[in-house]
Amino acid sequence: MRRFSLGAAAATLALATATGAALAAKEVEVLHWWTAGGEAAALNVLKEDLAAQGVGWVDMPIAGGSGVEAMTVLRARVAAGNAPVAVQLLGFDITDWAKEGALAPLDDVAEAEGWEEVVPGALKDFAKYDGHWIAAPVNVHSTNWVWANKALLDELGIAQPTTWEEFVAALEAVQAAGKVALAHGGQAWQDATIFDSAVLIAGGPEFYKKSMIDLDPEALGSETMVKAFEVMKTLRGFVDPNFSGRDWNLASAMVINGEAAFQIMGDWAKGEFLGAGKTPGEDFLCFRVPGTEGVVTFNADQFAMFKVSDPEKIEAQKAMAAAILSPPFQIAFNTVKGSVPARVDVSDADFDACGKQAMADLAAADEAGTLLGSMGHGYANPAAVKNAIYDVVTAHFNGEYDSTTAAEELVTAVEIAQ
Repeated sequence: MRRFSLGAAAATLALATATGAALAAKEVEVLHWWTAGGEAAALNVLKEDLAAQGVGWVDMPIAGGSGVEAMTVLRARVAAGNAPVAVQLLGFDITDWAKEGALAPLDDVAEAEGWEEVVPGALKDFAKYDGHWIAAPVNVHSTNWVWANKALLDELGIAQPTTWEEFVAALEAVQAAGKVALAHGGQAWQDATIFDSAVLIAGGPEFYKKSMIDLDPEALGSETMVKAFEVMKTLRGFVDPNFSGRDWNLASAMVINGEAAFQIMGDWAKGEFLGAGKTPGEDFLCFRVPGTEGVVTFNADQFAMFKVSDPEKIEAQKAMAAAILSPPFQIAFNTVKGSVPARVDVSDADFDACGKQAMADLAAADEAGTLLGSMGHGYANPAAVKNAIYDVVTAHFNGEYDSTTAAEELVTAVEIAQ
């Protein structure tokens, strides 16, 4: 299979720019939640790409790292008969809107651009509905990462932990030194991001599949799930008292600035480190949450095109969809965003050390069958179930339930939500 490097990308982008000048001016209104520094920089890559093709960008950013607030705005817009032209969506949210008949098909673009051959199967499960392409995947993120301040660890004589026990020992050592051990923001989606890894630490990939994806009641209420909540309880003990309501990028800044040693967060956090001028391996470390090695819990940002009648808007939608999955954009965007490409024929030559590791991990997990949809980010189960799990996880994290009660509540909450 042909693999694209940045040199080929530059040539392709130049061609797109030249041909774009001949296009009529078009506009695309884009609803998204990429408002943090690294995210905004990555999004600008797409804006510039479309501008080169004569497509104007009407920005509709909605702050909130999980997209919950953005979905509230989207539902109101659709109910009012004024849907945005393009919307950033995740996982089952895409499927839900497709079921309602709200999304425009992208089959002609997909066929012309050869998407079927280059998009990984796990992404196609969500980018397609009823045999038709209804979204363009921008990237593949994974959620089971730890980000660490290398200088702080070196100062304290702490080596990169490789097991859950070593990770706990490292957290204890940081805390004993008077620093924040684990930077975290007290928002439901951030708690759920950690829970992805807690379930894996407690029971491994097969248990994760049974509980988070298959929603097996026995698994949800099992002693292994109690152990997962105990992992969460342990991690909660290393979070500072001011975590409530903190945005994820502010938690990242704590690690960047040396106020905290570690953060468990998806690989979009890398964009914050890069934006601060930090270098992987020198200033910060990136590694899988100890106890989850060999598994990748993923989500993928995708843009779905809502049905419109204006021919100009339809053409703008097609131009945007084609641009999103073009190799030049995939390279330029993902090297900034911290994610990896949503197509398998892109070279890792232009990616940094964390990016190369992420691409290798993704390929290995795909091969081993351990590329698993993230519960915390809408790729394991529908929104109603995800939100029900959120409620239990956050209540436990905030001390409202003990671990045994949390597992019992999880069974009930999922049953009601289904």
